[in-house]
Formats: sequence, structure tokens, C-alpha cells
Amino acid sequence: MHSERYAAAYEYAARKHEGQYRKGGEPYITHPAAAAEILRSRGYNEDYQITALFHDLLEDTDAAEQEIEAIGGKDVLKAVKLLTKQKGYVMSEYVAGIKSDPMAYAVKAADRLHNLRSAVCADESFRRRYIVETLEWYMDFSPEIPEAVKKLNETLTEPLNIE
Repeated sequence: MHSERYAAAYEYAARKHEGQYRKGGEPYITHPAAAAEILRSRGYNEDYQITALFHDLLEDTDAAEQEIEAIGGKDVLKAVKLLTKQKGYVMSEYVAGIKSDPMAYAVKAADRLHNLRSAVCADESFRRRYIVETLEWYMDFSPEIPEAVKKLNETLTEPLNIE
């Protein structure tokens, strides 16, 4: 059962992502909610789950940092900011920032895992790029990621040689 705070966070994220859809056609909120559920199922506390709900807000919506902080608190805002790709970002610096914060790190692991598991509906070119990016930057974020990469790779007409 979720708290009132989580329910308020979910409602806020759902409202901000309204009208946005995943590649498979589902409402976008299904992705941050799935990442939050991965974290909940692993025993992470509500701050981690709310960060998962909020992880794409600054990048993909008109959400304000002040609103995120008002609902989630300073630690949630800090992690969300680390998870937000800034214009002209450098991937190595982006990943290092995420790794510097346990909450951002756990949320990125859940985010990447859910995206790998649900990317089968994306076109082959996207799946290929996503696998390569994961191999380069995210394999050590979660023990399930290598298996998810392997399964997604098997959906390619010409799988990458990733052994």
C-alpha cells in the first residue's frame, strides 16, 4: 500500500507526463511507475520510489525544481537533477554524477532495466543503439541488466556479438 505522499507524487508525475506515450503506445507514466515498482520490490524506501516517478520530469516536461522539492524533498530533487541530461552533456560526467549518489544510481538501474525489458516494441535501430549504450555505460548498475541486454539482443535480426 502506498502512502499519501507517494500518491501525491504519482498524481503529479502523471499530470506532468499527460499526453506523452511510450514507443509501444502506453501512457508514459507507466514507465516511471514501473521503475518505482522495481525499487519497491527490492525494499528501497519511498524517497527512491518517488525519485523513480520523477526521474524524467525535468528532461521531458515543464515540471519545476521547486515543485519536485515540495513533494519529494531535497534528496529527491538532487537525485532527479543528477538523472537529468543537460543540453550538451558529456556521457562520462553524466554517469559519474549518477554513480556519486546512491538514490540516483538505484533509480537509473531500475530505469535502464525497465527500458531494456520493454524495448522490444522499438525499431531495430533503436534497440541496437540502446544495447550498445548499455554495454558501454550501465552493465554494472544492476545484476539483472546483463541478462536483459542478452534477451533484447536476441530480438535483433543480426544480434551483436556481446559474449
